[in-house]
Amino acid sequence: MQESVTAQQPQEAIILQQIQQISLNMNGWLKFLGIMMIISGALTAISIVGILIAWLPIWLGVLLIQAGGRASNAQFTNNPQELVVMMDKLRLFFVILGILIIIEIAFIVVGIFTFGSILSRVMQDVPQF
Repeated sequence: MQESVTAQQPQEAIILQQIQQISLNMNGWLKFLGIMMIISGALTAISIVGILIAWLPIWLGVLLIQAGGRASNAQFTNNPQELVVMMDKLRLFFVILGILIIIEIAFIVVGIFTFGSILSRVMQDVPQF
């Protein structure tokens, strides 16, 4: 019985080490994408209409930078709790991005129906030859 417990501990330690290594490899990309999203949000804020939605890419960028920071903290402090916080930041990023995509799809569908009804009206008013 004790052999199975001791055999699992090294396996869990190996898995934890692999997760830490993967998160450290992700660190650079997370920070890069976070900075690019913040720049995108800042450029979006330049327009009057864009200022209403500019906070979303900025928020998403901050979440990615925070996740990257937690990944590097996990490596340097050897604290697995940092990985949990990193994953929570990534979870929130993906939830927000998924909601934004659902809203975007809804706007596209409404736009297609609106355009179709306008086009149908215009085509009815065109004289036939």
